[in-house]
Amino acid sequence: MSLTDLLNIVPGYPLLSILIWFVVAVAMLYFARYPAHRAIKSLSRVIHNGMRLASRSVLLAEERLVHRNKEVLLAAGRESVERLIEREFQRVDAVVKRDLSGYPALQHTLAEQITRIDEDYRESAELPPPPPTWVNAVKAIAKIPFNNDPTVANIFKEIHKSITKQYKSTMDEYRKSTGARHALLRQMMPYWRKLTQTLDQVGKKITGLQERATVIDHRMEDYEEIRAKTNKAERMLESSSMTQFFISGLVLLIAFGGAVINFNLIALPMSEMVGGGSYIGQFKTSNVAALVIILVEVAMGLYLMESLRITKLFPVIGSMDDKMRRRMIWVTFSILLILACVESALAFMRDRIAADMQALRQSLAAVEGGQPVNSWIPTVGQMVMGFILPFALTFVAIPLESFISSSRTVMGFVLVGLLRATAFLLRLMGNIASYLGELLVNLYDVLIFPPLWIEKFVHSRAQAVEEPVHESRHQVEINTQKETT
Repeated sequence: MSLTDLLNIVPGYPLLSILIWFVVAVAMLYFARYPAHRAIKSLSRVIHNGMRLASRSVLLAEERLVHRNKEVLLAAGRESVERLIEREFQRVDAVVKRDLSGYPALQHTLAEQITRIDEDYRESAELPPPPPTWVNAVKAIAKIPFNNDPTVANIFKEIHKSITKQYKSTMDEYRKSTGARHALLRQMMPYWRKLTQTLDQVGKKITGLQERATVIDHRMEDYEEIRAKTNKAERMLESSSMTQFFISGLVLLIAFGGAVINFNLIALPMSEMVGGGSYIGQFKTSNVAALVIILVEVAMGLYLMESLRITKLFPVIGSMDDKMRRRMIWVTFSILLILACVESALAFMRDRIAADMQALRQSLAAVEGGQPVNSWIPTVGQMVMGFILPFALTFVAIPLESFISSSRTVMGFVLVGLLRATAFLLRLMGNIASYLGELLVNLYDVLIFPPLWIEKFVHSRAQAVEEPVHESRHQVEINTQKETT
């Protein structure tokens, strides 16, 4: 018996057969109503609880990740501030060694200058002239009576001449001594100026140390806040990490553009060295060789920066002793210099290869080309670019270290956001499953509404019949209690 025969219960009346099957299906669904409701509610409850548990697990993972991000952020900030404080102390040490180490000599120089100035000042002091010894003699002679005596008049004239002559000699000596004192004062001026300049230099050095001390105080305040794990320090470090991430990413993109230019500069001449028809997989050997040269240059630049202790990507290199580190500096710089010279030669070869290829195309096209312009400017420009770009790629180590250091924090923030979104979606799906179970229960009742309506009608009729009986029984009980009392 086929499915069509089974469905066609009343032959010749398909609508009636469909109606009969519909009644049978509704009756079966009605009798299976309570188990179906329990199954739908159980399934929705299982999905809802599972999603809530998954959401709770994701939230716990998010809390652990937030704690881990905070620890990493504070550790990175503490290390950065320690490096800055160490650098400031190194600058203070350099200032002390360079400037204040000569303080004893400076003090000796100042003492000598002050001694010379003091001696010159003492010599330039104005001494009062000694009192003349002939004043008493003049007073005694002045008491002699004149009486128009010519002898006394001659004596007075001689005395006047002697006094005038003595006065002139005394004034000449006074002028000479005053000129000598002025000359000593003029000789003191260079010492005063030198002393002033020396004191100004000392003041500037002391001011520079005070500025360094102020910077160290600010750094120490930041360090104490990081050690205390305050919210201000965390927000400051988060903002700094975001800024470093985007700035270093931009610089890395610029460096990538420089690497692409460098690759195109040496890819063509490399085909003449390793063969243009050779392939490694799906890539030309010349392209692979040019890429390897650029990567080696970047690696040598990283090693050079590590040897100079500018970056700290490889702690093994930074922990080397100074002698070995200096050797590594010279080795890496020599390799970079050789590679830069090789690239400069390849750039020169590229210009010649490009000119030969242009001439070959013109000859194959049977076109009489014009006289080529033999300009040395493009050739020199390509050679200079080929020589400079390897050294320029050396400085990629600085933004690379900053990008790697800040990417840990930024990726932590991104993962925290993803975990929060996942927890929200899981909780949302759990709630949707719960309400979907209620919706399915209601839709199930909608499909079997005829028997449900009949059931409700029967219950309402039975309740209407039972109410008068209950009322009569209640009245009988009241009457019996009254008779008993």
